[in-house]
Amino acid sequence: MIGLLQRVAQASVVVGRETIAEIGPGLLVLIGVEHGDGSAQAQRLAERLLGMRVFEDDAGRMNLSVVDRGGEVLLVPQFTLAADTTRGNRPSFSAAAEPDVARGLFDALAAEFESLGLAPRRGRFGADMQVSSVNNGPVTLWVRVPPA
Repeated sequence: MIGLLQRVAQASVVVGRETIAEIGPGLLVLIGVEHGDGSAQAQRLAERLLGMRVFEDDAGRMNLSVVDRGGEVLLVPQFTLAADTTRGNRPSFSAAAEPDVARGLFDALAAEFESLGLAPRRGRFGADMQVSSVNNGPVTLWVRVPPA
């Protein structure tokens, strides 16, 4: 599983004309699911994302996690993170998990966040979403837990 983490001042997801999710300071995480991913990858990715020290402490060093800061999390499914761009100009999505599998693992990831004490807001799987964010820093990290 792949998580593209952005430290944000705020973020939101709009589907149609409806804002379906929004957060204040915290993490916007775009989620890609690959073939071979399972519940173990969802659990490990949740642990890594919640533990990632990307917020500044009193000394100005990135030393605090979203949990330490009391921030919010917005998870957005994005199958294009699993794209292979090594050949040509058209990405291949053959590494992306099938939609039914990916949806289940996206939901499992959200459940892992909840079990670890932070209920995330969520984008809508399979929807045409407009995602807005104010990246704070900017801080953007690619976090991957390889498939089994």
